[in-house]
Amino acid sequence: MKKSLAFLPKYKQDELKRIVRIIRKYFPSAHKIILFGSYARNEWQEETYTEGHITYEYISDFDILVLPRLKKTAGNHANQSRVDNLIVQTKAIKTPVSVIYHSMGQVNYQLKRGQYFFSDIKKEGIVLYDTGKMKLERRRKLSPAKRKEIAEEDFKMWFKSAKEFVIDFKNAFNRRSYKQAAFLLHQATERFYSTVLLVFTGYKAKRHNIETIGRRVCGCEPVFLKIFPRATEQQEKRFKLLKKAYIDARYKKDYKIRRVELEYLAGRVRKLQRLTKKICAERIESFI
Repeated sequence: MKKSLAFLPKYKQDELKRIVRIIRKYFPSAHKIILFGSYARNEWQEETYTEGHITYEYISDFDILVLPRLKKTAGNHANQSRVDNLIVQTKAIKTPVSVIYHSMGQVNYQLKRGQYFFSDIKKEGIVLYDTGKMKLERRRKLSPAKRKEIAEEDFKMWFKSAKEFVIDFKNAFNRRSYKQAAFLLHQATERFYSTVLLVFTGYKAKRHNIETIGRRVCGCEPVFLKIFPRATEQQEKRFKLLKKAYIDARYKKDYKIRRVELEYLAGRVRKLQRLTKKICAERIESFI
């Protein structure tokens, strides 16, 4: 694995150092902290462009894998939240950050199986911190045919699941159960996004924040940036209603969403459905 960040601008290197300090504060037993994804490949983007009357902004995430020894430590959700919150609160960190946590044993098992998400990290990742006490296994390479087979299976399962939530949304919408409809639309969105991530990487984190998941999807294919434009106050408000629906629409009395807002969001999710089908088909055919 690589260790040098010299190809990144100094301000990006400084941000990563701050992020590592925060992670080590709450996960002091982490054996390795690894940068992967677009920044590790030096394919990161920071761009703003206008299409029609809509302005889009895309900033690549820092994708970071934290590897403690124990599965129990990796699964400490309270400390994961503390890391996320402190990163957001640190004004000197301006790049969006997405951190995932797995034990060394979990990752080594997946490497021996040839799981290509972790194999790609082993191949392309940059070590930000390493105790030197534990090593990653050699990565097993999957054939393109096997990778295509796995992607096809994941697409079939998750795309079907997402479409079923769209059907359930329509039923709830037609009976004017708008809070339930919002939750179901959130679930459809999450599953379409998960379909893309599984086809492209074979991996999806156990999180329900569609903003975070969406950024990962845009990292795979930036065209998904157009699904939920957030250039205006109205667009931002409507996206937040969908984002909050996973919890608030089910459990909070003060959550409210209007018919017109649901109609708008449903239109964006239908666009997401069409794009997911198209982009995933192209990706699957590329595995030759």
